[in-house]
Amino acid sequence: MIGVFKQKNPANAFVLLIYALILKFPVFLNYPAPLRQEEDNYLYKLLLNILAPIGGKEGILYGMLAFIFLFLQASLLNRIANTIRLLPRHNYLVGMAFLLVSSLLPEWNQFSSTMIVNFLLTWIFYGMSGWYNNNRPLSAIFNISLLVGVLPLFYKPSVAYIVLILLAIIITRPMRIGEWVIAIIGFLSPYYFLLIILFLTDQLEPGALAPMVNFHLPRIPSSLWVTGGILLMVAPFLTGAWFVQDNLTKMLIQVRKCWSLLLSMLLVGLLIILVNPGNNYQHWLLCITPIACFHAATYYYPANRWFPVVVHWVIFAFAIIVNYFPHLT
Repeated sequence: MIGVFKQKNPANAFVLLIYALILKFPVFLNYPAPLRQEEDNYLYKLLLNILAPIGGKEGILYGMLAFIFLFLQASLLNRIANTIRLLPRHNYLVGMAFLLVSSLLPEWNQFSSTMIVNFLLTWIFYGMSGWYNNNRPLSAIFNISLLVGVLPLFYKPSVAYIVLILLAIIITRPMRIGEWVIAIIGFLSPYYFLLIILFLTDQLEPGALAPMVNFHLPRIPSSLWVTGGILLMVAPFLTGAWFVQDNLTKMLIQVRKCWSLLLSMLLVGLLIILVNPGNNYQHWLLCITPIACFHAATYYYPANRWFPVVVHWVIFAFAIIVNYFPHLT
């Protein structure tokens, strides 16, 4: 499969769909319910209320939505990676890696607020990657900051992504106070409109909008299978990071900045894990977009063909077992 997805072939878009169906088919076997968490916020609850008359409290609709979100994000992330030349040649490795990584823990295939936030993060990354040489930086920064400000209205701990905005400005732009001010205004704008709506509908509870910040150690894996999934996520990431670092001098400045943005996104995702330990691994989902890109580097750069092939099939076999045979795990 590495050889297939490493080629620039339009037919690979269809192959990627088949690959996604093989990995994600278990979401259609059961009738999953959308995940409800304590950290869910207004927009996600509103979305579930809208979908409830159509799909009920649980049903195949939510499985279909989860598959659509994951496949669209894989395709979108792959297209973005090719557009910004994240890897030297066009390929479908990033999309393949995203589908593979997102299958390491079965709960990541459940429709949730974190899935929506993770999907929006792909658009945010693409927008930030264009800040470096944008002719109208203020409008671009405001638009992306506005989108980042929407994230906490789906999932409360996503307020931490204001740190990503600041890091992205440092990485991509020269020091200009006006751009920082515009970014903060853009981030706060969704809250401004939400406060107006809640005030007019007499539902304003200021305490509910303030995020609770408490630092905790990450949750200890509950089983050896969870530990295995985390190891298969981390080990290829570290390998890919080494290959990226080794080839950094051959990359254009803009591409280097894009890899730095991915690392910044990963750091904020890890910050959310520390702030919000939770009772599951849903918030870990917010780290898989940058991790998938580094996984793709692990499949692309090695000179020995057997190494990426072995890594891929080991992860693929693990994903099949944990998703198709949950009783064994």
